Amino acid sequence: MPEKEVILTVEGLKKLEDDLEHLKTVRRKEVAARIKQAIEFGDISENSEYEDAKNEQAFIEGSILALEKKLRNARVIDANDVDVATVSVGSTVKLEDVDSGSQFEYTIVGSVEADPAKNKISNESPVGKAILGSDIDSVVEITVPMGMIKYKILEIKK
Repeated sequence: MPEKEVILTVEGLKKLEDDLEHLKTVRRKEVAARIKQAIEFGDISENSEYEDAKNEQAFIEGSILALEKKLRNARVIDANDVDVATVSVGSTVKLEDVDSGSQFEYTIVGSVEADPAKNKISNESPVGKAILGSDIDSVVEITVPMGMIKYKILEIKK
């Protein structure tokens, strides 16, 4: 089974690379020092510090492997290549709730970068899926747990 493509913006790629570098250079050394210190306490068979440090080491190594896999499967979206004629990954979209008239803006990103608190929504989210490929003045209907919502696309920009 082919591995899933990871869609990233240039900013998202940099963040993953920075996170990986931090895990490899800083966190690995910190946990190695904790393990060494725990071993110095003596009998490791009943040493909770040692067990905790080994568990943390396993978690860090797993995180490193996961980040490396994401970076291997990354497809980077350059903002300069984003077409503002239709909504695509990398677009910033201004939407209006047809019923309430409230307006908001979202940037469409890959699932790895999604951060609703920063108005970055995944292309795999219900709203992201619904508006992808739409153009300005389109009205899209989105089924959400509370029912159906309608958004009008007011603006698409890079």
